[in-house]
Amino acid sequence: MTTALLTHPDCLNHLTPEGHPERVARLEALLPRLEGKDLLRVRAPLAADDDLLLAHPQDHLDAIKAAEPERGIRQLDPDTWMSPGSLQAALRAAGGAVRAVDMVLSGEADNAFVACRPPGHHAETRAPMGFCLFGTVAIAAKHALERHGLERVAIVDFDVHHGNGTQDLVQSDGRILFVSTHQMPLYPGTGAPSETGPAGTVLNIALDEGTTGEVYRRILTDTILPRLRAFRPELLILSAGFDAHANDPLAGLSLETADFAFVTEELCRMAAEVCEGRVVSCLEGGYDLDALAESGEAHVDALIAAAR
Repeated sequence: MTTALLTHPDCLNHLTPEGHPERVARLEALLPRLEGKDLLRVRAPLAADDDLLLAHPQDHLDAIKAAEPERGIRQLDPDTWMSPGSLQAALRAAGGAVRAVDMVLSGEADNAFVACRPPGHHAETRAPMGFCLFGTVAIAAKHALERHGLERVAIVDFDVHHGNGTQDLVQSDGRILFVSTHQMPLYPGTGAPSETGPAGTVLNIALDEGTTGEVYRRILTDTILPRLRAFRPELLILSAGFDAHANDPLAGLSLETADFAFVTEELCRMAAEVCEGRVVSCLEGGYDLDALAESGEAHVDALIAAAR
């Protein structure tokens, strides 16, 4: 029984301006906390163009490749930057998610955590934004459906910001259930509960500033888990953002480290009921380094426990 950890040193070469919250130090804080744990360690491969084209059109790929600077850093939007290592890092993130799906569906691992950056859940069909270049979890979900023949995949995004990019990329596909919990109002300003998608497979849960772990746990138990069980996914993919932590500087929710452990445990328990425990988790946000490291470690510990 195995939990896979997929990461790559290339993900440290995506550079952002001094003071930018999505920085190299995020992985430098998290990865040491995972040393010595019972993990199958895998170097995240590069995504191929065919992987990216599962979710994005060719013109998006071409634009991102053309935007990477030969030196220095280049600003793509108010929040999103590229350096000479950014494309390689983003390809590792997407490739790691694809490889994690392969491992979990083949039985090589029971579940997996992809510890890569940049994150992906804000990247829309044709637009990088919110620190993100490619829609990592959407690519992973499409890979599971198109190449492994699954009929239903669920994505749960517990990052504090709405996964507008993931929603944009998957909402027209009735084979994918997308669930997002997020503070509202907050960047990017999308994710109203009325946004249910053309196939009715989007569940947006808007949280008030100050929402506590107690309230979040009740929402998970009373709303999210029943919806997942009714959908009966054959694979569960997580957008694991840890910026709903009370100490995160970019938002105002009040979750604690123990809440992320609880959420992971309950989602894994549901997955054990409906899809043989098959879970792939991909790192998204989390910008207080201590909170990220502690919550990320708790998340991985829960994945390991679920795989035993």
